[in-house]
Amino acid sequence: MHVHEAEQWTQEVTAACGRLGLTMTPLRHTVLAIVSESPAPLGAYAIIEELAKREGKSIAPPTVYRTLDFFLEHGFLHKIESRNAYARCEHFDHAHEGALLICEKCGRSDDVEDAALSLALASTAERAGFVARRRMVEMIGLCRDCARAA
Repeated sequence: MHVHEAEQWTQEVTAACGRLGLTMTPLRHTVLAIVSESPAPLGAYAIIEELAKREGKSIAPPTVYRTLDFFLEHGFLHKIESRNAYARCEHFDHAHEGALLICEKCGRSDDVEDAALSLALASTAERAGFVARRRMVEMIGLCRDCARAA
């Protein structure tokens, strides 16, 4: 994501929070900026480390985890469970389920929506009597650019 795209995404999230009546604290703004500026998903401790650098003081991990939980709860971020990392959600303006495509070479992640995949996951869960709160499949491989270069 280029600088302009990162700024635009941050502005869109901030505007969405305003429309939803959600408070954007200085900490939330800074965490959002850190995540948006990273080309690859970040772990919580990488976010804490960058935040400490920007703030010039140590940061208590629980405050950052609460901030990340806020962004997850409202659909602005995805948690990549297999890597314990956080990535921007590009479709936060509506509820969606699909797949996270994670490049094992450059670390980039893209979230894609797929109605057929969502239906298949819902059907699978229903047959098992399972009530899913979130459904996101993680696929690990090579992004288009890294696959072309290989």
